[in-house]
Amino acid sequence: QVQLVESGGGLVQAGGSLRLSCAASGRTFSNYLMAWFRQTPAKEREFVAAITWCENWTYFADSVKGRFTISRDKAPVTVYLQMNTLKPEDTAIYYCAARYGGIWYNSKDYDYWGRGTQVTVSS
Repeated sequence: QVQLVESGGGLVQAGGSLRLSCAASGRTFSNYLMAWFRQTPAKEREFVAAITWCENWTYFADSVKGRFTISRDKAPVTVYLQMNTLKPEDTAIYYCAARYGGIWYNSKDYDYWGRGTQVTVSS
């Protein structure tokens, strides 16, 4: 049974930093794309960042480029989202997701999801 468990969310002031973690288990993730999405009540779930498991290629939404980085450890299987220079508009529930294959920005094409972790950025 595949599990993705997010942690590291919280309340931070604008300009601050947080690091989110996603602990993945239940299968091997070779040839998988690991990604972070976020969602607020007013918006659909949107792509934030992704990393390919084997090549370590990374992808970012324009809104977070230069501020967020994504990385992964192989043992234990963990994906990180380092978020710097946070803005109030980064406030959302952040979800970890995985899909077999290459980069895909649409949340509907992911195979596995975590339950999310809340990030709140105060102004």
